[in-house]
Amino acid sequence: MKVVLQKVSKASVRVNGETIGAIGEGLLAYVGLTHEDTEADVEYIVNKVVHLRIFEDQAEKMNFSLKDKLGSLLSVSQFTLYGDTRKGRRPNFMEAAKPDQAERQYQYFNQLVQEAGIPVETGVFGAMMEVDSVNHGPVTLILDSKDK
Repeated sequence: MKVVLQKVSKASVRVNGETIGAIGEGLLAYVGLTHEDTEADVEYIVNKVVHLRIFEDQAEKMNFSLKDKLGSLLSVSQFTLYGDTRKGRRPNFMEAAKPDQAERQYQYFNQLVQEAGIPVETGVFGAMMEVDSVNHGPVTLILDSKDK
């Protein structure tokens, strides 16, 4: 499982011109799943997302987590995180999970974040989406469950 995580001042996602998810201060997570991912991979990543200390304290040091800041999460499914661009000019997406497995684990990811007390907004799985965000910092991290 891979997640591109951005600390944001605000973020929103639209489908067919309609805003379906929006947050203020918090994190924007682009969530990608591969066919090898298990519930343990999802749980590992959720723990990282919720508890990473990437929000500033009064001394402007990154000492607070999303849970500490009571921020929100905008979760957007992103199969292209598993695009292989090593050969040719067109990405190969064979490593991305099949839609039924990916959607199930994506929903599990969102459920676990909510159970941790974090408000979650989402895009629509499998839809063509437009995402707007203001990256604060800028802070962008790449999380990979294979790094545990």
